[in-house]
Amino acid sequence: MEFTIGGRLEVRITPADVGKRVSVRRRTDEGGTGAEFTDAVGVLTSWNNGVLSITRKSGESVHIVESSLVAGKVVPAAPARRRGPAASFGELASVTARAWQPVESEALGDWRLRAAGGFTRRANSALPLGDPGLPVGEALGRVRDWYEERGLPAYVQTATGAEGTQEPLCAELERYGWRREVSAQVRIAALAPVGDLQAEVRAVRLTREPDAAWLARYQRFSTPGPHVRRVLGSGPSVWFATVPAVTGAPDADPDAASAAPPAAIGRCVVDGRWAGFMAVEVAPELRRRGLAGTVMAALARRALEEGASAAWLQVEEDNEGARALYDGMGFATHHSYHHYRSA
Repeated sequence: MEFTIGGRLEVRITPADVGKRVSVRRRTDEGGTGAEFTDAVGVLTSWNNGVLSITRKSGESVHIVESSLVAGKVVPAAPARRRGPAASFGELASVTARAWQPVESEALGDWRLRAAGGFTRRANSALPLGDPGLPVGEALGRVRDWYEERGLPAYVQTATGAEGTQEPLCAELERYGWRREVSAQVRIAALAPVGDLQAEVRAVRLTREPDAAWLARYQRFSTPGPHVRRVLGSGPSVWFATVPAVTGAPDADPDAASAAPPAAIGRCVVDGRWAGFMAVEVAPELRRRGLAGTVMAALARRALEEGASAAWLQVEEDNEGARALYDGMGFATHHSYHHYRSA
C-alpha cells in the first residue's frame, strides 16, 4: 500500500471525503513513540470530534483517532471482477430478495419490511434499498415497532464490499445501537461450468415443491407451518432436488429407504438470467462424496434449459467447508451482506 510522495508519508484525506473509499495508516502505540503501524481500507463513513469511522468490506467498523493518522488517501473503487458475470449490487439485491419472499411485506419509503413468522432472517428483515423517506433514526424506530407488533426481533439487512453498497448505513445502525449478528458472502459464477460438473445427475429427483422427505433433511425446518412452505416455494421458477437415501444392501426394504431422510437436497430459483442455489445439504455421514456437486449440477442443467446463464449463492463467512467447495466451482465473492439486530 503506497502512501508516499517524494518519500514522505502524507495524510491526504479530510472530513470532506466522507462517503469515499479510503486507505489509511495509523500508529498503534498510544504514546506515539514506537514504530508499530496498522492499515485500514474501506468507506470513510464519518469524521466527527477527531475520530474517523471506516467501514471495511466485511462490514466491520474501525474507529481511528485523528491524531494517530500518519498517512491516508482516497482510493478508487475495487476493479470489476474478471471471473463470472458482470452484475451490479442493485440487480443482485433484487434477485436474491425474490428468492426468499416473505409472507407479509410493507413499504417504508424505498425500504421494504418483510415478515414470515420468523422463518429465515432474509424473509424477516427490513431491506433498505433506497431512501426510507424519514431520518434514519425515525425509520429505525418504525422498523422496531413493525416487528414488535408481530412478535419478531427487528433486523435490517445491509450489504458492503461493492460499488453502491451500504457502508454508511452500517455505520448509522451501529451509532443507533444495532448489532451485527450474521454476515455472509454473495457469490456469483457462470452457470454452464456448474452444469458441466462430472456427476451422476440421474440419481437426482427434481420437483416443484418440497415433499416430506426433503423437509426432513432440511436443517432449518424447525418451525413447521404453512409459512415455511410458502417462503421455500417463492420465486419466479423454483426447483427442489432430492438424492434418495442410500439403501445399503441390495435386499434392503425399499419402503424403509423411501421413509428415511434423503442423502442430499438442494433448492434453485431461476429468475431471468440468474439461477440461485440454496439449501444444499448432505447427510453428515455422506459428506465429501460429491453429492453437493451432484445436486447443484442437476439444478444447473435445469436452469440452463430455462435460459439462465449466471449463478449466485449465499454462504456464511464462517462456513469454511462450503466456501472451499464453491471456490472449486468458480464462484467469486461479489459483496457481503449482514443482518443487524435492534438492541
